[in-house]
Amino acid sequence: MQPYFYSVSEFLAMGKHGVFVWSCWAITVGVMLAFIIYSRRQRQALIKQLTIQQARQAQRTAKTPNPETKKPM
Repeated sequence: MQPYFYSVSEFLAMGKHGVFVWSCWAITVGVMLAFIIYSRRQRQALIKQLTIQQARQAQRTAKTPNPETKKPM
């Protein structure tokens, strides 16, 4: 069995198609990293928004009197 590429430079050149192959790899990896970063930021923003919403809801329920706790006169 013989290797297809005898050196690293031949592997990178890939028979003069290396530019296309490696640019496609770079674009794919870049898009995947961008998607991961975007997803993480969206998740953090959603968690922050839900925390704020929960705090506001807790303030509303603390301010409004509960009709069940009122004593009849």
